[in-house]
Formats: sequence, structure tokens, C-alpha cells
Amino acid sequence: MSDSQEITVASSPDFVTELLPSAQRTALLYHLSYLCLAKFPKLERVLRERAVETQLLFGSSEALLLKCAATSKNLVSTLLPALKVAVEKDKTILAIKSLEKARQWISEIVDKVEKMVDRYEKHNHSVASCTSDVILEKNETEKRKAQTTKEIEAQETVVRDLEDQLKKNNEQIGQIEAKIAQKNQELQNHVKEASSKSNGLSLFAALVPFVGPIVKSIYDAKTGPGVAAKTQGLSSELSQLSFDKSSLMSKEWNIHVRMTDMQLKLASMKIENGSIPDPVHLNDVQKCLSRIQKILIQLQKFWESVSVMLEALKDETFANEHFIEESEMKEIFLESISTAQRHWKAFGESCLNAKSIFSLQTKDAYKFLETSPSSLSPEEWKKEYDTVIVDLNKINPDPFTPEAPAPITQ
Repeated sequence: MSDSQEITVASSPDFVTELLPSAQRTALLYHLSYLCLAKFPKLERVLRERAVETQLLFGSSEALLLKCAATSKNLVSTLLPALKVAVEKDKTILAIKSLEKARQWISEIVDKVEKMVDRYEKHNHSVASCTSDVILEKNETEKRKAQTTKEIEAQETVVRDLEDQLKKNNEQIGQIEAKIAQKNQELQNHVKEASSKSNGLSLFAALVPFVGPIVKSIYDAKTGPGVAAKTQGLSSELSQLSFDKSSLMSKEWNIHVRMTDMQLKLASMKIENGSIPDPVHLNDVQKCLSRIQKILIQLQKFWESVSVMLEALKDETFANEHFIEESEMKEIFLESISTAQRHWKAFGESCLNAKSIFSLQTKDAYKFLETSPSSLSPEEWKKEYDTVIVDLNKINPDPFTPEAPAPITQ
């Protein structure tokens, strides 16, 4: 296979579900920001515009995930069966046409994902501009309210302490992610080397672009003890690193929840004092949008890599018209196709799951925009605030637990 382009594979077909916590959290953070801007109608209007833009963007994301699911279904129900027939009947031209058709489908998805990533980038800038507007208005208001109470100062100290904890935790996550990237690259290089020495493994790797199943196939192929031992060692290291990262992410989430509660209490104090609270929840909205964008970039790289691997499969395997006539290779190829169908089916189902979450976000999660927070009584405001906090606590920070030992590759 060509080394001219970096190949990205995923440890599991479920990786797109990592979009979900950020998508769910975004609407709730907008809701908190909206509540904090009660009594400031100009800022309410600006935030409402940004939230509606996010809602529309999530609608487009829903359509994109549906496209991914539909393409996966086409691969399972059309492309792979056609490829299987071509191999069974020694029809090289039919096999090549099937692979070329798949690459056309994938090219369309890559283009759509790339455009969606650009839209998230521009929208994040719009949210940042909204944050700046809030800060500007806050500074002007603070000039008129120079003195703060001791209670507010004490609450600010608590929030700063939590921010420091979050910063240290994020630094640890960054260190873990760097180690994961290094070990992941080692595993991919090892898998590539092992696959290159076996036609069966090479075919399997081209049709099933997920690290976990490829590692399993190395064990099943009964490769040399050195290869198996190294595979086991790297997989175990990655498994431990993934566990450590998951623990830190859970800790990060707990700090976020506590900090959100403290920030809302501080915001309430400042509102009562006639001040505009800091736009901390809009900053968190930007972080959520950036996380979604990051996963979409990963999705784009994944589809691009699938396209490259299918092209290599076409050029290197079917260039020799007699290759698939060999009974042993034909059997290996047909078995790889059957396995690929199962994994692509799972990938399509995970895309539909993610799509359904975006659908709910588009339809229901932004209904709070229909009511101005300025019109709420103190009791109603507190009730909405408590409801949002409860909903934030319900979100699972780690909806995806990889079955395979290796994490998603970058």
C-alpha cells in the first residue's frame, strides 16, 4: 500500500458517538448563558441569534451523519456483496467497478464533512464575537458598579480554585493523549508491518479499517511468537492509557459540574448586585463546538483513508487478473468481505445513533429561546436553573467505551 498519504483507522466503529456529550451540553450551556443575561435585552438578542445558528448547524450535522449511515448501508448491502460475487466468479473488471463506485460515494462524504468543518469554524468565531460583546457590556456596567460584596469575592475565589484544578487535570489529559498517540503510531506501524508479510492480513486490513479487528486477526493468523507478543504488549499499554484518560475525563466532567454550579451562584449574586456575570458558559459552548469539529475532522480523515485503502486494494490486488482465481486467496478474500460487512454495519448504526441525538437537539433542546429570561420571576428563574443543572449531571461524559484495546487514531 502506498506510503504517500497517512492512513487513519479507528479502533471501533462507534467512534462517532464521541460527538454526543458535546452536542447535548451545548444547548444546556446556552440555556445557562441565557438565564445569566436576564435584564440585559440587547445581550439576550445577540445570544439568541447565536443559539439559533447553532441549532441550524446541528440540523446540517444530523443530515451529514445520515449520509454516513446511508453510505455504510450501501457498502454492506451493495458494494461488499457485489465484490463477493466478483471474487467468487473471478470477475476482475466487476470487482474494480465496485471499488470505484465505493470511492465515488466516499469522495462525496469527504467533501461534505470538509464543508461542515469549515462551518463549525466560522460559527465558533461568531460565538466568540458574542462572548466579546458580553464582556464589553460587562466592563461598561462594572464601571458603574465598582464595589463588590465580600460574598461575591469569596465565591470568585472558589471558582478560581476549581479553574486551577481543571487546568491541571487538562494538562494531565494532554500528557496521556500524547502517550496514546505515540503508542498508537507504534501499534499501527507494527500492524502495517505484520500485514505486509501476509496476503490474508493485508486484504483484511484494506476492507476493515479498524485497529481492534486487525489486531485480533493477527492473533488468529497464528503469526510468529515475537509478532504476537509485541502486539499484545502494545495493546495492553494502549488499554491502560485509554483507561487513565477515561478516568481523567470523568474527573474533568465532575469539576465542570461543580464549577458550573459555583459560576451560576456567582452569576446570581452579580445579577442581584446589578452586574453582568462573566460569559463563562459561552466559553464552554465554544469548547463543545470545537470538540464536535475535532471529531468531524477525524471522520473526514477516516473516510479519506478508506478511499485510499480501496484504491490500493484495486491497484495492487486486482491488477493481476489471476490473483483471485487462486483458491486459497479467494477463500481469504471472501472471509474478509464477510467480516467487513459486520463492522461496516456497526459503523452505520453508530452514525444513526449520533444522528438521532442531533435530531433531538434540533427539535427540543432550544425551546428555552421562546421565553425571555427577563420575564421570569426569581422563583421561575431558580427553577429553570435547577432543571438545567440536573440535565447537565445526567450527561454521560464517556458514551463510547472501546471494545478493542487501541484508542481512535489521530
